[in-house]
Amino acid sequence: MKPLCLLPPVALSMLLAACASVPVIPQTRSAEPAGQVAQYLARIDALDDSGPRLNAVMTINPAALRSVSEQTAKGGPLAGKAMLIKDNIETADAMATTAGSLALKDNVTGRDAPLVAKLRAAGVVILGKTNLSEWANIRSSGSSSGWSATGGQTKNPHATDRSPCGSSSGSGAAIAAGMAWAAIGTETDGSITCPASVNGIVGFKPTVGMVSRTHIVPISHSQDTAGPMTTSVKDAALIMNAIAGPDPADTATERAALHVTDFTAGLNSASLAGVRIGVLRKQAGNHAGVNRLFDQALADLRRAGAELVEINYDPDPAMFNDEGTVLYYELKHDLGAYLAALPGDPPIRSLADAIAFNKANAAEELRWFGQETFEKAVKLDDATAYQKARDNSLRLAGKDGIDKLLAANKVSFLVAPTGPPAWPIDLIAGDHYLDIGAGSLPAIAGYPHLSVPMGDVDGLPVGLSIIGAAWQDKAVLDAGAAYERARTAALRAPSFKRWGE
Repeated sequence: MKPLCLLPPVALSMLLAACASVPVIPQTRSAEPAGQVAQYLARIDALDDSGPRLNAVMTINPAALRSVSEQTAKGGPLAGKAMLIKDNIETADAMATTAGSLALKDNVTGRDAPLVAKLRAAGVVILGKTNLSEWANIRSSGSSSGWSATGGQTKNPHATDRSPCGSSSGSGAAIAAGMAWAAIGTETDGSITCPASVNGIVGFKPTVGMVSRTHIVPISHSQDTAGPMTTSVKDAALIMNAIAGPDPADTATERAALHVTDFTAGLNSASLAGVRIGVLRKQAGNHAGVNRLFDQALADLRRAGAELVEINYDPDPAMFNDEGTVLYYELKHDLGAYLAALPGDPPIRSLADAIAFNKANAAEELRWFGQETFEKAVKLDDATAYQKARDNSLRLAGKDGIDKLLAANKVSFLVAPTGPPAWPIDLIAGDHYLDIGAGSLPAIAGYPHLSVPMGDVDGLPVGLSIIGAAWQDKAVLDAGAAYERARTAALRAPSFKRWGE
């Protein structure tokens, strides 16, 4: 709920040179998928089980190596590619889907979420599952992003004492650290784009309804979506080709068939020449380093032919208040429905059960922060107040927000820094980050949002957000690819050290 240098996955030598304490593993990437998977597994072992202990990967798929030949034989651009899946997404492998909670540590459902099934059909090798902020960072406003009771605290590869952001923290940190070709994250508000930004990778939050949410531990059917986390916009588009489309079990995807396309078509030649882009200057905040970086990104966009339009926008505070009402109400009902329908005999079947479990296991679950958001949500039953809040937040973010900003300024996209540089990890006091970015607008509206690395502030990456209208996912990816080619900022490899060392 709160809001990883761009690095080709073959660049192990640069990564290893950056961190002499990381155990030596092969520095050249095998051309064969089985060799690639083995080297990814060795890298996870080097960076998660020893060395800097990033805590990015929760579980290794025991069938990963055995599945390579079968998956590679399927052919296509994703055949034999190794991917990590966030640990709130079900897979049919012998891996639990925990959402970071000890209550679900034995939640092996034996079923693939439809998006995972589509990845397998495209030839992807499921390497394992990534750590996350427990319950996707909805349990408490005092949390430390990237912490879960099952996986511990994920660390940022660029500065191991700094936050990886949440809730897709493990997915972001793992791809920045070269632990897989790509990963899947999920987002309700900022949970793909923020980890992508602070870990220096690409993160794409699709239009809500473009990708199925079935068999994913939910927060909100209004705002939840899964999306790719990669080292390039092209790779994100390749993954979208595999996972986008309707799912009869998810009514939000009914319109997806009208918008599914080849997301990679024309990507290499996509141009910003003559494209009007709205600059959300206020959402860049007052951090001098972020503003210098943002100005450089804007200059790159201008050199690429874009026409930049400065926009003075102040969001209505009611949008955020109403979002809270929506998320808390839907959390109770959506999570409750998911837990009630789980196969087997999990110890919790409702949000109230989860609250009771945490109290009974307070030493492990509640040591660092509480569950006041859970406790607030479990009391919400006013359907009329909920619907009013949903209608108002959707209007303020959509029709009277992004849609109005695009139309009134005659622009195709909106841009802003995705967020601040990574802040220090603080388990005692929780997250304390600067109010930078416009990610809540597309999150609440359900519109596409892409974060692309635009450089770093004193070694800490920051992304450029590109936001578009509903179902304009391909156009947003095209714009991101064009910016990626125009970018002049140098992108650093992770240091795997504490900041400043």
